[in-house]
Amino acid sequence: MDSPRKSPPGSGFIQSVPYRSQMEAYGSTCFIKPVRPGIVVKEPIQFKQQGLADKVTRSFSVEPLILERLGRHPRIVKYHGLCERGILLGEATHGDLQTYIDDNPSITPDQRLEWCRQAAEAIAYIHKCGIVHSDLRPKNFLVHETRKGSLDLLLCDFGGATCAELDLDGGCLPDGPFYNPVFGIESVPALDIFGLGSLFYTIVTGHWPYRSSTHPFSTIDEKIRYEREVQGRIKEKTFPDVASLLGGDVMLGCWMMKFTSADEVLNALDRAGRVSNLVDGPSHSAQQILIASRS
Repeated sequence: MDSPRKSPPGSGFIQSVPYRSQMEAYGSTCFIKPVRPGIVVKEPIQFKQQGLADKVTRSFSVEPLILERLGRHPRIVKYHGLCERGILLGEATHGDLQTYIDDNPSITPDQRLEWCRQAAEAIAYIHKCGIVHSDLRPKNFLVHETRKGSLDLLLCDFGGATCAELDLDGGCLPDGPFYNPVFGIESVPALDIFGLGSLFYTIVTGHWPYRSSTHPFSTIDEKIRYEREVQGRIKEKTFPDVASLLGGDVMLGCWMMKFTSADEVLNALDRAGRVSNLVDGPSHSAQQILIASRS
């Protein structure tokens, strides 16, 4: 169930959404359109419903200020200022992480582990800047070829973020498995760290926790049922079995709130990478060939 603080969550970088009703239902607040090579504009959707219109206004007022504070960093989407149409951002060569994972089931274990590390690196950086993202999920990371043959992650969509020092609050909380009800309506660093556990799980297995399908939800009712089930399991601390996954201990540590900072998560991932043994073979899925760390 949604927290009282939570508006329909913004979806960040979207490719295309055919129906306005779907955008309202899933909480998308923007269109992404090319401006010139390497640059896109994030344009607000104009909603008639006042609550959605207010959410869009809030998101588009918060995001530029957050991006200005973050400046340039290899794990953060590039900010190129404002224009009349919206927010100018660097274009990612391979779209968002969720779509990339869905379309490419044969991602190597090394690449998956590197993406986990890069995601943690992004969160560690924004927390040092006094910012909580507050809406972690694969859709809010971009896959970008920073140099030939190197696909790297960029954190994006800061419209729901918070920064106490700047008195900014985008008023958002994460979806389903990326949110723990124990936080209530608080947007705190521990919220992002919990979300990292579910993000790592998705990167490694190719699907969200408690869900075997890689396909989008077919109906809003299906999504609501899933979120209710997920929140019940998280409240009971009944987390997915990660014993056979590379970095499984790190995922569980995030879920059980054993890490006090994203830097600790980074260190744990580094240990996982050093002690893991990767078993390759054409008959094995990516999930099956990932061996749990025992750091």
